[in-house]
Amino acid sequence: MRKIFFVVIGMFLCGFANAAVDSSLVSAAEKYLNSITGLSGDFVQVANGKKNDGTFSMLRPGRVRLDYDDLPVQLISDGRDLYFFDKSLDQITTVPLTSTPAGILIRENIDLRNADISVIETNDMQDTFSLKMNLRGQEGLGNMTVVFDKKPVKLNSWTVVDATGAKTDVAFSDLKPKTNFASDYFQIQHHRTISTSGGDAFYD
Repeated sequence: MRKIFFVVIGMFLCGFANAAVDSSLVSAAEKYLNSITGLSGDFVQVANGKKNDGTFSMLRPGRVRLDYDDLPVQLISDGRDLYFFDKSLDQITTVPLTSTPAGILIRENIDLRNADISVIETNDMQDTFSLKMNLRGQEGLGNMTVVFDKKPVKLNSWTVVDATGAKTDVAFSDLKPKTNFASDYFQIQHHRTISTSGGDAFYD
């Protein structure tokens, strides 16, 4: 299960390249992302030759949740930290949300040109367009390409290539606006927590 954690964390990590950037596509993506308050829908993840399905929920600023249909795992951000909950072990691994570029989707203000997220390539296709991004100063971590539908602009999928060249594809479907989540929907109850920075703690 720990391998799944690092694959999922990879979904929020970015890298480097040099290619043409269409500022109009960057603007369209930025405008759309900043217009979102909450979303809910389905996803299909393909990584290491394995396919997993689940549900995706997001509430800006700071909150996201992925539930896997066929795995006893859950990924939740409560706006402060990112938690990977392994239900089979009743165990949580946690990392600071600020240590990942998850904020590209869930920050209060999304700036794709002047913040720590750098758009390094854009592609304009018939029905979709994509932005390839990395974290400034952390180019060796890999890269993330986010694909958007054009009409109307909507999140379609993302692909992450980590520092080893391993690729993770996540495609979304049936995404709909949603903000009326339960007050504890983006929280995990008391379980054993293992910090990636070392040491044990408990999360209430």
